Amino acid sequence: MTNLLTNNIYDPSQWENIDTKLRDLLVEKGPIRENDLKFPLDKERRHFSTTFYFKKLSNGEKFDRRWLVYSKDLDKAFCFCCKLFNSTTHGNCTNQLTNEGTNDWRNISNKIKNHETSKEHVTNMNAWIDLEMRLLKNKTIDKNFQEQLNKEKDHWKKLLLRIIAIVKNLGKNEKIYQENNGNFLSLIEEHVQRIQHGAIHNHYLGHNIQNELIQLLANEIKGKIIKKIKEAKYFSIILDCTPNVSHQEQMTLVLRCVNISTSPIKIDEHFVEFLKVDDTSEKCLFNEIISVIKSLELDINDVRGQGYDNGSNMKGKKQRVQKRIIDINPRTFYTPCGCHNLNLVLCDVANSCPKAISFFGVVQRIYTLFSSSTKRWKILQDNVSSLTLKPLSQTRWESRIESVKAIKFQALEIRDALLQLAKTSEDPKTKSEADCLATYELESFEFLLGMTIWYDILFAVNSVSKNLQSKDMHIDIAIDQLKGLISFLKKYREDGFTSAMISSKEIAIKMEIEPIFHEKHIIRRKKQFDENVNDEITQSAEESCRFEQFQIYKDIFGFLFNFEKLKALDDNSLK
Repeated sequence: MTNLLTNNIYDPSQWENIDTKLRDLLVEKGPIRENDLKFPLDKERRHFSTTFYFKKLSNGEKFDRRWLVYSKDLDKAFCFCCKLFNSTTHGNCTNQLTNEGTNDWRNISNKIKNHETSKEHVTNMNAWIDLEMRLLKNKTIDKNFQEQLNKEKDHWKKLLLRIIAIVKNLGKNEKIYQENNGNFLSLIEEHVQRIQHGAIHNHYLGHNIQNELIQLLANEIKGKIIKKIKEAKYFSIILDCTPNVSHQEQMTLVLRCVNISTSPIKIDEHFVEFLKVDDTSEKCLFNEIISVIKSLELDINDVRGQGYDNGSNMKGKKQRVQKRIIDINPRTFYTPCGCHNLNLVLCDVANSCPKAISFFGVVQRIYTLFSSSTKRWKILQDNVSSLTLKPLSQTRWESRIESVKAIKFQALEIRDALLQLAKTSEDPKTKSEADCLATYELESFEFLLGMTIWYDILFAVNSVSKNLQSKDMHIDIAIDQLKGLISFLKKYREDGFTSAMISSKEIAIKMEIEPIFHEKHIIRRKKQFDENVNDEITQSAEESCRFEQFQIYKDIFGFLFNFEKLKALDDNSLK
């Protein structure tokens, strides 16, 4: 019996104080199982079963516990990787599966579950897989030739690493052996000398090899990302479409998974690639998603989440993208972008108010006037020293605070720049536009009040929007942030007008503008009917004129009454 045990090196009973050669042999051979083996019964008439080799997942799939092995000689179960690598990784694992093995068949299921989730087991698994891959690569290569090849590879690896490390530090002079030729060429001169002396023929400095090098780096990074996702098995997809500078529609693909190789385990998000899409219809986008998942050798059935913006082609419940994916895999839970929801609410609220549309139109006109010419921009810079004008964002409404901020805190300086432009410009159109913006817009108290109100609102919304986009934002905090924003708007509707009036009057006094609302001109028609009826209409028109400023207040604050959309955002998108 002793001789039999000694010869059976693949049985865990012989894996005590093993050397490196035996460990390499066992790893190269891999765990050996005898599926047709008849397992002996213990005193409770229980025995080991091959069903323990597989872990049944909640979705019904079976996952092979490749690490679990059975010792026929000892009638015990062992962990293959922990038995071989616990000493090399300085592990502190002391359970039975790692050391003497276990034959507690009554509690074997719990022991296996506790063991496979332990930190020591994960570390030993990584050591096992790493050695297995290294042995696989060197399997068919002669050892001496491999050593020589490794030296050559090491030389070129160091050279390429050197090129990559210094490629960003280019100098003004692009000629070698001259001063001020930058870090790149000065450090590469030694390599060039070897080329000139005929020591080497391949220099790896051409633009084609540089582009190939960049592509190889990208492929290597993408490969590591996909490998990590495959190890995690389940993942989520995040997509967003936007046109690039060449006006080509691009879709960004981001994959999200649980990184099980770290301690503690964390969630990682990885940008994978840009996808060019010529058609943004739901069918085309759906086909593109399915195609790229297949090209990455991932399984659509392993997707557990999908996140997009609130575009109608993405979020619809019938034949839109998220519905098409759910039809294939019902477990792909759809989550809309909460920040994008907030942006859409702000956009719809603002577009419901004519005064708001007019106000932002003026803000954009001011920027367009100065940015259309370098000479005009120079006039602006001569008058404005701190905040520069910014165009209005068509997609991120909350970011418009930067455009409003530049005018609010520099209204006097911008007006002076417009008046100077109107005085010095030789173009009649430019002269008229600049004079109109300075006189009828920036010197209008109605515009100053709208500017103050919108700055207060955008400041509050932008703060919440930035927090929603932070990496460590939790859903409970996000809900509290949105509730706080709703409370701010409700309070601002009650008493925000008073503070806005005070702030606007201060700006008006600084600009020497009378803080009043100008009455609109009333068109009076000829008397063509009864005098009494005409008097009544005239009196009604005069009353309307007296209450015109109150109508202005109503228009400006009209958008503040639409809180149902924010409430729906809080209840539906984030619960």
